[in-house]
Amino acid sequence: MRIKQINNNSINQIMLILIIILICILIFKNLYYYLPGFLGAITLYVLYRNSYFKLTEKRRWNKPLTSLLFILISIVFIVLPIWALVDYLVPQITSFLNNTDKIVSQFNLLKEYMADKPFLKDIDMSDQALLSTLQGFTKYVPTVLNSVAEVMVNILVTLFVLYFMQVYGRQMEGYIARGIPFSPKSKQELWKEFDSMVRSNAIGIPILGFFQGLVAVLGYWIFGVENFILLGMLTGIASIVPVLGTMTIYVPLGIITLAGGETGNGIGILLYGLVLIGSIDNILRFTILKTLGNVPPLITVFGVLLGLKMFGMLGLIFGPLILSSVGVLIKVYSNEYGKGDSIILSSEFPEKRE
Repeated sequence: MRIKQINNNSINQIMLILIIILICILIFKNLYYYLPGFLGAITLYVLYRNSYFKLTEKRRWNKPLTSLLFILISIVFIVLPIWALVDYLVPQITSFLNNTDKIVSQFNLLKEYMADKPFLKDIDMSDQALLSTLQGFTKYVPTVLNSVAEVMVNILVTLFVLYFMQVYGRQMEGYIARGIPFSPKSKQELWKEFDSMVRSNAIGIPILGFFQGLVAVLGYWIFGVENFILLGMLTGIASIVPVLGTMTIYVPLGIITLAGGETGNGIGILLYGLVLIGSIDNILRFTILKTLGNVPPLITVFGVLLGLKMFGMLGLIFGPLILSSVGVLIKVYSNEYGKGDSIILSSEFPEKRE
C-alpha cells in the first residue's frame, strides 16, 4: 500500500510562515518600547491619507514637502496642545496630592456625611482606604513625570515613520495588498473596518473629551467649585473611562460639596453632571460621531479596556480595532470559504498605482 506524502510545496509554505512569525515576534519583542510611535504613525497616516494623495497626485505637490507640511500640522495642532495640557495638569495634581491636610479634612467631612446615608454608608471610608488611594495616585504621578522622555522619543518615531509612510504610501499599500492572501472583496472588508475604527476613535474620543470638559468647566464655575478649570479638564479626560466615564469626577465632587454643607451647589453639580455633561456623550454619538463610524458601544467599552492594558493611551484607538477585527475576520472567512451573502462596499481597499 502506497503511503500518500505531504506535498513539498505545502511544507515549504508552512516553514516560511513559521519563520516569518518568529521573526515578527523577535522584532516586536525588541522594539516594543517604540510601539506607541509606530501606532501613532499609522493613525496619522490613515487620518491624512486622502488629503495627502489628493495634494500629491491631483495637484502634483512635491511628496516630501507635502509630508513635512502634515508633520508641521501634527506638531502645531496635536503635539503642542497635548504637551500644554500635560504641563498644566501634572503640577496641579502634584500640588493637590501634596496638600495632605486639606485632603484629610475633606475626607473626614465626607466620612461623617456618608455615615448615616443609605447605600453610601456601605462604601469603605476607612483611613486605610484613603491611604491606599493616595498611594496609588502618588505612584502614578511620578510614572507620568518619568515617562516624559519615552513620550518624546515616541513622538519623534511617529513623525519619522509618518514621513516615509506618506512619501512611499502607494508602494507600501500595494505591497500590503499583495501580501494579504484574500480576495479583493475581503480586502475591502478589512480596509473599511480599519479606516472606520481608526477615524471614529482618533477623532471621536478627543471631540467627546473636549466638549464634555468644556461643559464641565462651565458648570463647576456656576456652582462655585474651587479649581473648576482643573476639575473640568479631569472630567473631560475621564470621558475615556469605560462605563462610568465623567461620573468618576462629578459624582464624588457633588458628594464632597454636599458634605461641606453646600446642599444647593452639591445637588446642582450632581444634576448638572447627570443631565448636561452626561447627555453631551449621547448627543455627539448620534450626530458628529455617527458620520465618522458607527461603532457598537460594547466594542468601544471592552476595546478601550483591552487597548489601555496593551498599548497605553494609544490603546483607545487600537483596542476597539483589535476587538472588532474578530467580527471582520469572521466575515472574511465567510467570503473566502463559506457561503455568505455578497456585501456591496462603498469604500475600496487601497491599490497600488504605478
